[in-house]
Amino acid sequence: MAPIRFAAVGAIGAAFASSGAVGAPGAASGAAVPGGDEAITTAGRPGREQCLFQVGAPRWARRPPQAKTANTAGPNWGCGLVGHLPDISKDGVASGETRRLIDGIKGSSDFNKATYWNWNVAPMKTDGREEYLSSDMIFIPEIWGVGPAPAHGPEAPRPAGQANFPDMMGGTSPAEMATILLGMNEPDIVGTCMGTMFGSCVNSCSQAALDAGDCPVARPDGPPAKANPWGECNCWEFSHPTGVGFWNQAGCAEPQPLPDLWKNPALSHQCVNIVMDAWKETVRVANLKGYKYLSTPLVAVYIGYARKFIEEACGCDASGQCQCTDASCGCPVYIGFHFYGNDCRPKSLDNYGGFRQKLEEVAKVMEDYPFVQGAIVNEVGMLNFAFNAIGEPGTGQYPAETQPGHTCPSTEELPNGMATFLEEIMELVINARTKDGREIIKGFSWFNQDSVGGTYNLLLQDANGNVNALGEAYIAKCTKWGQVRKAAAR
Repeated sequence: MAPIRFAAVGAIGAAFASSGAVGAPGAASGAAVPGGDEAITTAGRPGREQCLFQVGAPRWARRPPQAKTANTAGPNWGCGLVGHLPDISKDGVASGETRRLIDGIKGSSDFNKATYWNWNVAPMKTDGREEYLSSDMIFIPEIWGVGPAPAHGPEAPRPAGQANFPDMMGGTSPAEMATILLGMNEPDIVGTCMGTMFGSCVNSCSQAALDAGDCPVARPDGPPAKANPWGECNCWEFSHPTGVGFWNQAGCAEPQPLPDLWKNPALSHQCVNIVMDAWKETVRVANLKGYKYLSTPLVAVYIGYARKFIEEACGCDASGQCQCTDASCGCPVYIGFHFYGNDCRPKSLDNYGGFRQKLEEVAKVMEDYPFVQGAIVNEVGMLNFAFNAIGEPGTGQYPAETQPGHTCPSTEELPNGMATFLEEIMELVINARTKDGREIIKGFSWFNQDSVGGTYNLLLQDANGNVNALGEAYIAKCTKWGQVRKAAAR
Protein backbone atom coordinates (compact mmCIF):
# COMPACT_ATOMS: atom_id res chain seq x y z
CA MET A 1 0.00 0.00 0.00
CA ALA A 2 2.80 2.33 0.68
CA PRO A 3 5.05 3.54 -2.06
CA ILE A 4 8.69 4.22 -2.16
CA ARG A 5 9.63 7.76 -1.38
CA PHE A 6 9.88 10.18 -4.27
CA ALA A 7 12.70 12.62 -4.36
CA ALA A 8 10.61 14.75 -6.66
CA VAL A 9 6.88 14.75 -6.50
CA GLY A 10 4.23 17.25 -7.41
CA ALA A 11 1.62 18.78 -5.18
CA ILE A 12 -0.86 21.38 -6.30
CA GLY A 13 -1.88 20.91 -9.90
CA ALA A 14 1.25 18.88 -10.35
CA ALA A 15 1.59 15.43 -11.61
CA PHE A 16 2.87 12.62 -9.56
CA ALA A 17 6.27 11.30 -10.30
CA SER A 18 7.03 9.83 -13.65
CA SER A 19 8.93 6.75 -14.59
CA GLY A 20 11.37 5.02 -12.37
CA ALA A 21 10.08 6.71 -9.28
CA VAL A 22 10.99 4.85 -6.22
CA GLY A 23 7.60 3.59 -5.57
CA ALA A 24 5.50 1.98 -3.04
CA PRO A 25 3.55 -0.97 -2.16
CA GLY A 26 -0.14 -0.82 -2.58
CA ALA A 27 -3.38 -1.53 -0.93
CA ALA A 28 -5.39 -4.60 -1.25
CA SER A 29 -8.07 -4.95 0.96
CA GLY A 30 -5.43 -2.38 1.26
CA ALA A 31 -1.80 -1.89 0.67
CA ALA A 32 1.36 -0.62 2.15
CA VAL A 33 4.57 0.94 1.05
CA PRO A 34 8.05 1.30 2.37
CA GLY A 35 10.02 4.45 2.08
CA GLY A 36 13.42 4.62 0.53
CA ASP A 37 15.49 7.43 1.94
CA GLU A 38 17.94 6.99 -0.90
CA ALA A 39 15.20 7.21 -3.54
CA ILE A 40 16.33 8.38 -6.94
CA THR A 41 15.04 11.70 -8.20
CA THR A 42 12.54 11.29 -10.99
CA ALA A 43 12.31 13.33 -14.17
CA GLY A 44 12.35 17.03 -13.39
CA ARG A 45 13.62 18.89 -10.39
CA PRO A 46 12.37 18.06 -6.91
CA GLY A 47 9.58 20.23 -5.73
CA ARG A 48 5.92 20.83 -5.13
CA GLU A 49 5.18 21.89 -8.68
CA GLN A 50 6.87 19.12 -10.65
CA CYS A 51 4.87 18.48 -13.78
CA LEU A 52 4.56 15.31 -15.73
CA PHE A 53 6.23 15.38 -19.12
CA GLN A 54 3.35 14.87 -21.51
CA VAL A 55 4.21 12.63 -24.38
CA GLY A 56 2.25 12.96 -27.57
CA ALA A 57 3.12 9.45 -28.60
CA PRO A 58 0.91 8.29 -31.47
CA ARG A 59 -1.43 5.37 -31.00
CA TRP A 60 -0.19 2.07 -32.30
CA ALA A 61 -0.89 1.39 -35.94
CA ARG A 62 -4.27 -0.29 -36.06
CA ARG A 63 -4.09 -3.99 -36.72
CA PRO A 64 -6.88 -6.26 -37.85
CA PRO A 65 -8.89 -7.42 -34.83
CA GLN A 66 -7.32 -10.44 -33.18
CA ALA A 67 -9.36 -13.55 -32.54
CA LYS A 68 -9.98 -14.28 -28.88
CA THR A 69 -7.89 -17.43 -28.88
CA ALA A 70 -5.57 -18.16 -25.99
CA ASN A 71 -1.89 -17.49 -26.44
CA THR A 72 0.72 -19.92 -25.18
CA ALA A 73 0.58 -19.75 -21.39
CA GLY A 74 3.09 -17.24 -20.10
CA PRO A 75 5.57 -18.05 -17.36
CA ASN A 76 4.77 -18.39 -13.69
CA TRP A 77 7.24 -16.43 -11.55
CA GLY A 78 6.20 -18.22 -8.36
CA CYS A 79 6.98 -16.89 -4.88
CA GLY A 80 8.82 -13.66 -4.33
CA LEU A 81 10.30 -11.32 -1.75
CA VAL A 82 10.37 -7.63 -0.95
CA GLY A 83 12.17 -5.71 1.76
CA HIS A 84 15.47 -6.21 3.54
CA LEU A 85 17.21 -9.57 3.11
CA PRO A 86 20.09 -10.09 5.57
CA ASP A 87 23.13 -12.23 4.82
CA ILE A 88 23.50 -11.49 1.11
CA SER A 89 26.92 -10.06 0.34
CA LYS A 90 27.69 -7.26 -2.09
CA ASP A 91 28.85 -9.82 -4.65
CA GLY A 92 25.57 -11.72 -4.35
CA VAL A 93 26.45 -14.65 -2.10
CA ALA A 94 23.49 -15.60 0.09
CA SER A 95 24.31 -17.46 3.29
CA GLY A 96 22.70 -18.68 6.48
CA GLU A 97 18.96 -18.59 6.89
CA THR A 98 18.46 -16.26 3.93
CA ARG A 99 19.98 -18.93 1.69
CA ARG A 100 17.50 -21.43 3.16
CA LEU A 101 14.60 -19.03 2.58
CA ILE A 102 15.54 -18.49 -1.08
CA ASP A 103 16.07 -22.21 -1.65
CA GLY A 104 12.77 -22.93 0.03
CA ILE A 105 10.60 -20.72 -2.18
CA LYS A 106 12.29 -20.74 -5.59
CA GLY A 107 10.96 -24.14 -6.64
CA SER A 108 7.53 -22.54 -7.13
CA SER A 109 8.87 -20.66 -10.17
CA ASP A 110 9.20 -21.84 -13.77
CA PHE A 111 12.73 -20.41 -13.58
CA ASN A 112 13.70 -22.09 -10.29
CA LYS A 113 14.53 -18.63 -8.99
CA ALA A 114 12.98 -16.45 -6.29
CA THR A 115 11.69 -13.07 -7.42
CA TYR A 116 12.32 -9.71 -5.78
CA TRP A 117 10.81 -6.28 -6.39
CA ASN A 118 11.01 -2.84 -4.81
CA TRP A 119 8.67 -0.48 -6.74
CA ASN A 120 11.62 0.66 -8.85
CA VAL A 121 13.61 -0.42 -11.90
CA ALA A 122 16.60 -1.96 -10.08
CA PRO A 123 17.84 -2.82 -6.56
CA MET A 124 18.68 0.25 -4.47
CA LYS A 125 19.38 1.36 -0.93
CA THR A 126 16.24 1.69 1.18
CA ASP A 127 16.20 3.09 4.71
CA GLY A 128 19.99 2.89 4.73
CA ARG A 129 20.15 -0.80 3.79
CA GLU A 130 21.41 -2.16 0.49
CA GLU A 131 19.27 -4.50 -1.58
CA TYR A 132 21.82 -7.12 -2.53
CA LEU A 133 20.47 -10.10 -4.48
CA SER A 134 21.89 -13.50 -5.41
CA SER A 135 22.26 -15.06 -8.85
CA ASP A 136 19.29 -17.37 -8.25
CA MET A 137 16.92 -14.41 -7.94
CA ILE A 138 14.95 -12.51 -10.57
CA PHE A 139 14.36 -8.79 -10.13
CA ILE A 140 10.94 -7.62 -11.37
CA PRO A 141 10.94 -3.89 -12.26
CA GLU A 142 8.07 -1.44 -11.98
CA ILE A 143 7.31 2.02 -13.35
CA TRP A 144 5.65 3.51 -10.24
CA GLY A 145 4.07 6.59 -11.77
CA VAL A 146 2.11 7.38 -14.92
CA GLY A 147 5.37 7.66 -16.81
CA PRO A 148 6.73 7.76 -19.35
CA ALA A 149 9.78 5.68 -18.52
CA PRO A 150 13.06 7.23 -19.65
CA ALA A 151 15.06 5.28 -22.20
CA HIS A 152 18.43 6.24 -20.73
CA GLY A 153 19.99 7.08 -17.38
CA PRO A 154 19.87 5.58 -13.89
CA GLU A 155 16.05 5.63 -13.75
CA ALA A 156 15.61 3.81 -17.06
CA PRO A 157 14.55 0.15 -17.19
CA ARG A 158 17.51 -2.20 -17.53
CA PRO A 159 17.69 -4.65 -20.45
CA ALA A 160 15.33 -7.55 -19.83
CA GLY A 161 16.43 -11.13 -19.30
CA GLN A 162 20.04 -10.27 -18.48
CA ALA A 163 22.09 -10.91 -15.35
CA ASN A 164 24.80 -8.62 -13.97
CA PHE A 165 22.82 -5.44 -14.65
CA PRO A 166 23.55 -2.03 -13.07
CA ASP A 167 21.80 -1.54 -9.74
CA MET A 168 20.92 1.88 -8.30
CA MET A 169 23.78 1.81 -5.78
CA GLY A 170 26.65 2.20 -8.22
CA GLY A 171 27.28 -1.52 -8.49
CA THR A 172 26.23 -4.57 -10.46
CA SER A 173 23.58 -7.07 -9.40
CA PRO A 174 24.19 -10.75 -10.22
CA ALA A 175 20.42 -11.35 -10.26
CA GLU A 176 18.53 -11.75 -13.51
CA MET A 177 16.33 -8.92 -14.78
CA ALA A 178 12.81 -10.19 -15.45
CA THR A 179 11.19 -10.10 -18.88
CA ILE A 180 8.04 -8.51 -17.43
CA LEU A 181 7.61 -4.81 -16.62
CA LEU A 182 5.02 -3.88 -13.98
CA GLY A 183 2.65 -0.94 -14.34
CA MET A 184 1.92 2.05 -12.11
CA ASN A 185 1.18 1.68 -8.42
CA GLU A 186 -2.39 1.81 -7.10
CA PRO A 187 -4.03 4.37 -9.38
CA ASP A 188 -7.48 2.99 -8.49
CA ILE A 189 -7.63 4.64 -5.04
CA VAL A 190 -6.58 8.03 -3.68
CA GLY A 191 -4.67 6.35 -0.87
CA THR A 192 -2.96 8.36 1.83
CA CYS A 193 0.31 10.00 2.76
CA MET A 194 2.83 7.66 4.34
CA GLY A 195 4.41 8.20 7.72
CA THR A 196 3.04 10.34 10.53
CA MET A 197 -0.20 11.25 8.72
CA PHE A 198 -1.09 7.81 7.41
CA GLY A 199 -4.88 7.58 7.15
CA SER A 200 -5.37 11.27 7.97
CA CYS A 201 -3.87 12.98 4.91
CA VAL A 202 -5.65 12.11 1.66
CA ASN A 203 -4.77 15.09 -0.50
CA SER A 204 -1.99 17.51 -1.27
CA CYS A 205 -2.39 21.03 0.11
CA SER A 206 -4.41 23.47 -1.96
CA GLN A 207 -3.02 26.89 -2.78
CA ALA A 208 -5.49 28.34 -0.29
CA ALA A 209 -4.10 26.13 2.47
CA LEU A 210 -0.55 27.12 1.57
CA ASP A 211 -1.43 30.82 1.55
CA ALA A 212 -3.09 30.44 4.94
CA GLY A 213 -0.11 28.58 6.39
CA ASP A 214 -2.34 25.58 7.06
CA CYS A 215 -0.34 22.85 5.37
CA PRO A 216 1.01 20.43 8.00
CA VAL A 217 4.11 18.51 6.99
CA ALA A 218 4.02 14.72 6.93
CA ARG A 219 7.21 12.96 7.96
CA PRO A 220 8.36 9.36 7.55
CA ASP A 221 8.78 8.76 11.27
CA GLY A 222 7.58 10.22 14.53
CA PRO A 223 4.39 10.43 16.58
CA PRO A 224 1.05 10.36 14.73
CA ALA A 225 -0.04 13.73 13.37
CA LYS A 226 -3.14 15.12 11.69
CA ALA A 227 -3.77 16.65 8.30
CA ASN A 228 -5.62 19.97 8.09
CA PRO A 229 -9.45 19.96 8.31
CA TRP A 230 -9.69 19.16 4.59
CA GLY A 231 -7.46 16.10 4.85
CA GLU A 232 -4.56 17.91 3.19
CA CYS A 233 -0.86 17.88 4.00
CA ASN A 234 2.60 18.46 2.60
CA CYS A 235 3.33 14.94 1.35
CA TRP A 236 6.01 15.92 -1.15
CA GLU A 237 8.82 17.34 0.96
CA PHE A 238 9.71 14.52 3.35
CA SER A 239 7.12 11.82 2.79
CA HIS A 240 5.31 10.14 -0.12
CA PRO A 241 1.89 8.67 -0.84
CA THR A 242 0.81 5.05 -0.92
CA GLY A 243 0.09 5.19 -4.62
CA VAL A 244 -0.07 7.29 -7.74
CA GLY A 245 -3.82 7.91 -7.33
CA PHE A 246 -2.97 10.50 -4.64
CA TRP A 247 -1.46 12.99 -7.10
CA ASN A 248 -3.01 15.41 -9.54
CA GLN A 249 -2.20 14.85 -13.20
CA ALA A 250 -0.99 17.53 -15.57
CA GLY A 251 -3.49 18.01 -18.39
CA CYS A 252 -6.42 16.42 -16.53
CA ALA A 253 -9.23 18.76 -15.48
CA GLU A 254 -10.18 17.06 -12.23
CA PRO A 255 -7.99 16.83 -9.12
CA GLN A 256 -6.74 13.34 -8.27
CA PRO A 257 -8.19 12.05 -11.55
CA LEU A 258 -6.77 8.54 -11.74
CA PRO A 259 -9.20 6.68 -9.43
CA ASP A 260 -12.13 7.92 -11.56
CA LEU A 261 -10.35 7.55 -14.90
CA TRP A 262 -12.81 5.01 -16.32
CA LYS A 263 -16.01 6.10 -14.59
CA ASN A 264 -17.17 8.78 -17.03
CA PRO A 265 -15.40 8.41 -20.38
CA ALA A 266 -17.09 11.49 -21.84
CA LEU A 267 -15.59 13.70 -19.14
CA SER A 268 -12.27 11.89 -18.75
CA HIS A 269 -11.44 11.28 -22.43
CA GLN A 270 -8.61 13.83 -22.47
CA CYS A 271 -7.18 12.42 -19.26
CA VAL A 272 -7.37 8.87 -20.60
CA ASN A 273 -5.43 10.00 -23.67
CA ILE A 274 -2.75 11.62 -21.51
CA VAL A 275 -2.32 8.48 -19.42
CA MET A 276 -2.30 6.18 -22.43
CA ASP A 277 0.12 8.36 -24.40
CA ALA A 278 2.56 8.13 -21.49
CA TRP A 279 1.96 4.37 -21.39
CA LYS A 280 2.71 4.01 -25.10
CA GLU A 281 6.03 5.80 -24.63
CA THR A 282 6.85 3.50 -21.72
CA VAL A 283 5.96 0.56 -23.96
CA ARG A 284 8.29 1.86 -26.65
CA VAL A 285 11.13 1.93 -24.12
CA ALA A 286 10.19 -1.51 -22.80
CA ASN A 287 10.29 -2.95 -26.32
CA LEU A 288 13.72 -1.42 -26.91
CA LYS A 289 14.93 -3.09 -23.70
CA GLY A 290 13.58 -6.50 -24.67
CA TYR A 291 10.61 -6.90 -22.31
CA LYS A 292 8.26 -9.67 -23.43
CA TYR A 293 5.41 -9.04 -21.00
CA LEU A 294 3.64 -6.08 -19.42
CA SER A 295 1.32 -5.90 -16.44
CA THR A 296 -1.66 -3.67 -15.85
CA PRO A 297 -1.42 -1.03 -13.15
CA LEU A 298 -1.02 -2.70 -9.76
CA VAL A 299 -4.48 -2.08 -8.36
CA ALA A 300 -5.14 -1.78 -4.65
CA VAL A 301 -8.81 -2.77 -4.71
CA TYR A 302 -10.56 -2.82 -8.07
CA ILE A 303 -9.82 -5.57 -10.60
CA GLY A 304 -12.32 -3.81 -12.88
CA TYR A 305 -9.85 -0.93 -13.15
CA ALA A 306 -7.22 -3.30 -14.53
CA ARG A 307 -9.78 -4.76 -16.94
CA LYS A 308 -10.59 -1.29 -18.31
CA PHE A 309 -6.89 -0.59 -18.73
CA ILE A 310 -6.49 -3.79 -20.75
CA GLU A 311 -9.45 -2.91 -22.95
CA GLU A 312 -8.04 0.56 -23.66
CA ALA A 313 -4.40 -0.46 -24.10
CA CYS A 314 -5.25 -3.49 -26.23
CA GLY A 315 -7.83 -1.70 -28.38
CA CYS A 316 -10.73 -3.98 -27.46
CA ASP A 317 -14.20 -3.26 -28.84
CA ALA A 318 -17.62 -4.00 -27.39
CA SER A 319 -17.63 -7.47 -28.93
CA GLY A 320 -14.39 -8.39 -27.17
CA GLN A 321 -12.23 -8.24 -30.29
CA CYS A 322 -8.86 -6.59 -29.59
CA GLN A 323 -6.45 -4.85 -31.94
CA CYS A 324 -3.39 -5.70 -29.85
CA THR A 325 -2.68 -8.75 -27.71
CA ASP A 326 0.98 -8.61 -26.66
CA ALA A 327 3.71 -6.32 -25.37
CA SER A 328 4.91 -5.30 -28.83
CA CYS A 329 1.90 -3.00 -29.17
CA GLY A 330 1.39 -2.19 -25.49
CA CYS A 331 -1.08 -4.85 -24.36
CA PRO A 332 -0.68 -6.06 -20.75
CA VAL A 333 -1.24 -9.81 -20.48
CA TYR A 334 -0.82 -9.97 -16.70
CA ILE A 335 -3.11 -8.32 -14.15
CA GLY A 336 -1.32 -6.85 -11.14
CA PHE A 337 -3.03 -6.44 -7.79
CA HIS A 338 -2.39 -6.15 -4.06
CA PHE A 339 -4.29 -7.79 -1.23
CA TYR A 340 -4.39 -7.28 2.52
CA GLY A 341 -6.46 -8.69 5.33
CA ASN A 342 -7.55 -6.47 8.20
CA ASP A 343 -7.17 -6.46 11.97
CA CYS A 344 -6.16 -10.14 12.35
CA ARG A 345 -9.80 -11.10 11.67
CA PRO A 346 -9.79 -12.65 8.20
CA LYS A 347 -12.86 -14.82 8.83
CA SER A 348 -15.15 -12.41 10.64
CA LEU A 349 -14.26 -9.62 8.17
CA ASP A 350 -14.51 -12.06 5.23
CA ASN A 351 -11.01 -11.31 3.96
CA TYR A 352 -10.78 -14.80 2.49
CA GLY A 353 -14.02 -14.18 0.63
CA GLY A 354 -12.60 -10.92 -0.65
CA PHE A 355 -9.55 -12.70 -2.03
CA ARG A 356 -11.74 -15.36 -3.67
CA GLN A 357 -13.74 -12.60 -5.31
CA LYS A 358 -10.60 -11.09 -6.78
CA LEU A 359 -9.54 -14.48 -8.12
CA GLU A 360 -12.97 -14.87 -9.72
CA GLU A 361 -12.74 -11.42 -11.31
CA VAL A 362 -9.30 -12.18 -12.73
CA ALA A 363 -10.58 -15.51 -14.04
CA LYS A 364 -13.44 -13.71 -15.80
CA VAL A 365 -10.99 -11.37 -17.55
CA MET A 366 -8.87 -14.37 -18.60
CA GLU A 367 -11.95 -16.14 -19.95
CA ASP A 368 -13.24 -13.08 -21.79
CA TYR A 369 -9.76 -12.24 -23.14
CA PRO A 370 -7.80 -15.52 -23.43
CA PHE A 371 -4.57 -13.67 -24.26
CA VAL A 372 -4.53 -12.54 -20.59
CA GLN A 373 -2.27 -15.07 -18.92
CA GLY A 374 -2.91 -14.57 -15.22
CA ALA A 375 -2.28 -12.27 -12.29
CA ILE A 376 0.69 -11.21 -10.22
CA VAL A 377 -0.25 -10.36 -6.64
CA ASN A 378 2.93 -8.80 -5.36
CA GLU A 379 1.79 -7.38 -2.04
CA VAL A 380 0.00 -9.61 0.43
CA GLY A 381 -0.21 -9.01 4.16
CA MET A 382 -2.33 -7.75 7.06
CA LEU A 383 -3.36 -4.16 7.83
CA ASN A 384 -3.39 -2.78 11.37
CA PHE A 385 -6.92 -1.39 11.19
CA ALA A 386 -10.35 -2.92 10.79
CA PHE A 387 -11.76 -1.96 7.42
CA ASN A 388 -10.88 -0.92 3.90
CA ALA A 389 -7.58 -0.34 2.16
CA ILE A 390 -6.78 2.87 4.03
CA GLY A 391 -7.31 3.66 7.70
CA GLU A 392 -5.62 4.92 10.83
CA PRO A 393 -3.29 2.25 12.29
CA GLY A 394 -4.13 0.78 15.67
CA THR A 395 -7.88 1.40 15.46
CA GLY A 396 -9.05 -2.23 15.28
CA GLN A 397 -9.62 -4.95 17.88
CA TYR A 398 -6.01 -6.10 17.75
CA PRO A 399 -3.78 -2.99 17.62
CA ALA A 400 -0.28 -4.04 16.63
CA GLU A 401 1.26 -1.99 19.45
CA THR A 402 -0.49 -4.18 22.03
CA GLN A 403 0.49 -7.51 20.46
CA PRO A 404 3.76 -9.37 21.12
CA GLY A 405 6.09 -8.71 18.23
CA HIS A 406 3.50 -6.35 16.69
CA THR A 407 1.99 -9.29 14.81
CA CYS A 408 -1.29 -11.20 14.93
CA PRO A 409 -1.88 -13.22 18.10
CA SER A 410 -3.02 -16.83 18.19
CA THR A 411 -6.83 -16.76 18.11
CA GLU A 412 -9.71 -19.00 17.07
CA GLU A 413 -9.52 -17.41 13.61
CA LEU A 414 -5.72 -17.60 13.48
CA PRO A 415 -4.53 -20.62 15.51
CA ASN A 416 -0.93 -20.04 14.39
CA GLY A 417 -1.17 -16.28 14.27
CA MET A 418 -0.15 -14.55 11.05
CA ALA A 419 1.12 -17.84 9.62
CA THR A 420 -2.45 -19.14 9.45
CA PHE A 421 -3.50 -16.20 7.29
CA LEU A 422 -0.57 -16.73 4.92
CA GLU A 423 -1.33 -20.46 4.69
CA GLU A 424 -5.02 -19.94 3.93
CA ILE A 425 -4.35 -17.31 1.26
CA MET A 426 -1.70 -19.47 -0.40
CA GLU A 427 -4.04 -22.47 -0.48
CA LEU A 428 -6.41 -20.32 -2.52
CA VAL A 429 -3.52 -19.34 -4.79
CA ILE A 430 -2.40 -22.93 -5.32
CA ASN A 431 -5.88 -24.14 -6.25
CA ALA A 432 -7.12 -21.19 -8.33
CA ARG A 433 -7.98 -22.12 -11.93
CA THR A 434 -10.05 -20.72 -14.76
CA LYS A 435 -12.92 -22.76 -16.21
CA ASP A 436 -10.54 -24.09 -18.87
CA GLY A 437 -7.99 -25.15 -16.26
CA ARG A 438 -5.40 -22.37 -16.50
CA GLU A 439 -3.53 -21.14 -13.42
CA ILE A 440 -4.83 -17.77 -12.27
CA ILE A 441 -1.94 -16.59 -10.09
CA LYS A 442 1.42 -16.33 -11.86
CA GLY A 443 3.39 -14.58 -9.13
CA PHE A 444 2.99 -14.03 -5.38
CA SER A 445 4.97 -11.88 -2.94
CA TRP A 446 4.37 -11.72 0.79
CA PHE A 447 4.86 -8.15 2.08
CA ASN A 448 8.04 -8.81 4.04
CA GLN A 449 8.04 -5.56 6.06
CA ASP A 450 7.63 -4.51 9.68
CA SER A 451 4.78 -2.06 10.36
CA VAL A 452 5.19 -0.26 7.04
CA GLY A 453 2.23 1.42 5.38
CA GLY A 454 -0.26 0.60 8.09
CA THR A 455 0.66 -3.08 8.40
CA TYR A 456 1.54 -5.39 11.26
CA ASN A 457 5.00 -6.92 11.52
CA LEU A 458 5.04 -9.16 8.44
CA LEU A 459 8.73 -10.10 8.46
CA LEU A 460 9.73 -13.62 7.45
CA GLN A 461 12.97 -13.48 9.49
CA ASP A 462 13.66 -12.35 13.03
CA ALA A 463 16.13 -9.72 14.19
CA ASN A 464 18.96 -12.28 14.06
CA GLY A 465 18.14 -13.31 10.52
CA ASN A 466 16.58 -16.63 11.49
CA VAL A 467 13.53 -17.75 9.51
CA ASN A 468 10.59 -17.33 11.89
CA ALA A 469 7.29 -19.22 12.04
CA LEU A 470 5.83 -17.02 9.31
CA GLY A 471 8.86 -17.65 7.12
CA GLU A 472 8.59 -21.39 7.69
CA ALA A 473 4.95 -21.25 6.60
CA TYR A 474 5.97 -19.35 3.46
CA ILE A 475 8.63 -21.93 2.61
CA ALA A 476 6.18 -24.79 3.13
CA LYS A 477 3.43 -23.28 0.98
CA CYS A 478 5.77 -22.14 -1.80
CA THR A 479 7.26 -25.65 -1.85
CA LYS A 480 3.77 -27.14 -2.11
CA TRP A 481 2.86 -24.72 -4.91
CA GLY A 482 5.86 -25.86 -6.90
CA GLN A 483 5.06 -29.53 -6.30
CA VAL A 484 1.43 -29.10 -7.36
CA ARG A 485 2.44 -27.22 -10.49
CA LYS A 486 5.01 -29.85 -11.47
CA ALA A 487 2.53 -32.68 -10.91
CA ALA A 488 -0.07 -30.92 -13.07
CA ALA A 489 2.47 -30.47 -15.87
CA ARG A 490 3.24 -34.18 -16.12
